[in-house]
Amino acid sequence: MTDLWQGVLYVHLLAMAFFVGGQLLVAVAVVPVERRNPDPDRLRAIARRFGIGSAAALAILLATGVALASHFSLWSSGTLQAKLALVGLVLVLTLIHLRHPRAHALQAAIFLVTLAIVWLGLELAR
Repeated sequence: MTDLWQGVLYVHLLAMAFFVGGQLLVAVAVVPVERRNPDPDRLRAIARRFGIGSAAALAILLATGVALASHFSLWSSGTLQAKLALVGLVLVLTLIHLRHPRAHALQAAIFLVTLAIVWLGLELAR
């Protein structure tokens, strides 16, 4: 793999780490603290910041993912097709979650689908 494509993959993985890591941080640290000491304004501010960062990470993931799939001729891969279907599902669930921010089942679904996407990404890298 050339240095350029190694760099593209690095940026892709960094954006993925931000997206997944942010979800873990919110689930494990922010939500439990907010439940004990609720402050709707603080939670909205955290959610807004994370939302902006997540949107940027998703844009980077899409751009670098398209570039990697094209470079490595992966468009016909069933694994990539499954991954793209799950990416679409995450986008739909995220849009629904924006309308229903207190729906914890949506948060859990987004996280679980994201973990499946990461797994499929690992399968593609083999």
